[in-house]
Parts: sequence; structure tokens; C-alpha cells
Amino acid sequence: MKGALARAAALAPLLAIAGCDSAPSAAPTEAPAGTIALTIASASGAHRFAVEVAKTEDAQQRGLMYRTDIPRDGGMLFAPYPPKGPPREASFWMKNTPSPLDIVFIRPDGTIARIAENTVPQSETQIPSGEPVSAVLELRGGRALDLGISEGDRVSWPGRPAR
Repeated sequence: MKGALARAAALAPLLAIAGCDSAPSAAPTEAPAGTIALTIASASGAHRFAVEVAKTEDAQQRGLMYRTDIPRDGGMLFAPYPPKGPPREASFWMKNTPSPLDIVFIRPDGTIARIAENTVPQSETQIPSGEPVSAVLELRGGRALDLGISEGDRVSWPGRPAR
């Protein structure tokens, strides 16, 4: 039985990437290997994601460049942002990124400062946070609108530092 459950858990992210209707609509309670569980609490409920974490300057510069396989309830968390030093204003771009993204800028208190929705793939236009942030979350384009996520909602993940 254990083997069957492990195989089913391993297949769920692949089904989500492929866009199959049989994939679960909410991220699992436990995040798949190589990811962490992240929750956004909004007026429409708690939304769970399994996200990769970019902690280093190099990983944050690369982000989701060249990726087309962003799961429906996946993404990348840039935390801490910046990797060294206090929170600061962030500016992202979509160069070498073929998929539209929702870029969620997160204040030190864990609330969403700004959401840049459905950013333009391959664009070199700067996308600013508008204020100092301590983390940035990139989601598949359109997910924030689909789920009713908005500015002021609270984002949490295991080990989120209280700054």
C-alpha cells in the first residue's frame, strides 16, 4: 500500500504540469521533494502552493527563466529577498522567460504589497515592487486572479523570518 501511495504522490505533480483534469486542485499538505509548502490567506480562502526556493543571488537572478513547465499550484519563492541585507525595493523583468507569470511582492510582515499579473513573456520592461519587500513569489500567470488573491493578503511558509 505504501508503494502505491508513493507512486500516486509522485504522479500528482506530473499530472498538474500536463494540465490533466485528474490532478488535484489544491497542493498537497506536504510539498513534493525540492519544494516547500506556501499558503496565501485571502478573502476567498487559503490557497496552497508547492514552490521552489531561490535563496542565493545566482538562483534569484535565474528565477524561472527558460521554464515552460510551471505547475498550476507551483512557482518560485525568492526568500530572503535580497539574499543579503535588509528588505529593499525589488525590480524584476521577464527576459528569457517564455511563460507569463504573476509576480507577488511580499512585505516583511508577510502581507502582499503588489501583484504584477500576467507579466509579458520575454519583456525587458522593469516590474517594480513599489516599496521595500523581503520576499517575492512567482506563480503561473493568471493564478492570482483565478484564486482571488489580492494586495494585503497574507503569505506564509515554514521558517518565514519575522523581519
